[in-house]
Amino acid sequence: MYNPSLKWLFIALLSCASFFTYGADNTKHKPFILASVEQDAMANVKARVTQKLTQAGFEVVGEYSPYTNATIIIVTNDTLRQHATQSELGGFGAAQRVTLTQSNKGIQVGFTNPTYMAHAYRMKSDLAELKNTLSTALGMQSEYGPKEGLTGEALRDYHYKWLMPYFTDSIELVDYPDQASAIKKVESLLSSGTTGVNKIYRIDLPGKEETVIGVHMTGKNNDCSGDEYIMSRIDFKELKSTGHLPYEIVISKGVVYTLPAEFRIAISFPDLSMLGDNSFASIMCAPNSISTALTEASGGTVEF
Repeated sequence: MYNPSLKWLFIALLSCASFFTYGADNTKHKPFILASVEQDAMANVKARVTQKLTQAGFEVVGEYSPYTNATIIIVTNDTLRQHATQSELGGFGAAQRVTLTQSNKGIQVGFTNPTYMAHAYRMKSDLAELKNTLSTALGMQSEYGPKEGLTGEALRDYHYKWLMPYFTDSIELVDYPDQASAIKKVESLLSSGTTGVNKIYRIDLPGKEETVIGVHMTGKNNDCSGDEYIMSRIDFKELKSTGHLPYEIVISKGVVYTLPAEFRIAISFPDLSMLGDNSFASIMCAPNSISTALTEASGGTVEF
């Protein structure tokens, strides 16, 4: 039986060879963009950022504070939804996350890099226009995340290390007879307050039986699945990668999918070490815990 935790332990014992190679002349991308650092109250910054987003044509489909001093605003628009319809499980790329994170130097305003995410989720477009729109609306100081970026080619074939999953290795959580019954059941469970997984947003793709739902994993029933538990251990740099959250599930033609944590976490933290403090080893329990939490929250059966 597939056991993500054992796999991570096994990979940790392998040689520490470089985890990706670059195309010599290709542009390198990083997962997050720092728009600005603001000296103001969180509520005031949030109000200004939200206004800029709506003026730039984005729809705010959800927001939440996964832990103290962090606010995440999830946005989409018609263009992004349309691009998401054009690739398999494109729903994973149907939203962008805008983040406000309090630091000792002010509030870091950032957002997910649309081009990086488009390549990672194998979308047909590189979303360069969307990146420009967000950068114009919010500002752009720098891309950040790993010390070195990844080329589009590397991102489209990304996996953290040998034997680790690719984007195409999505996890099927549960299979329903049709799309409508799947959405109804998942929505009911997420709103029940019993699963430790709560709905943050929902985006339906036009002309396609596919819906993405972003979720807050509280760790209520499973500590190691919790957003705060995981981020407190791996988001340790000065510039915070808050935009890794929230996690998503995609419902496509009645089947509920999620991405394996070994891919979904690694794509936001590709330079995170396998061993030591603030490493993947520090959250070795996460893959099974996340899969279990999302399976239960989708109405599936967990196999042990």
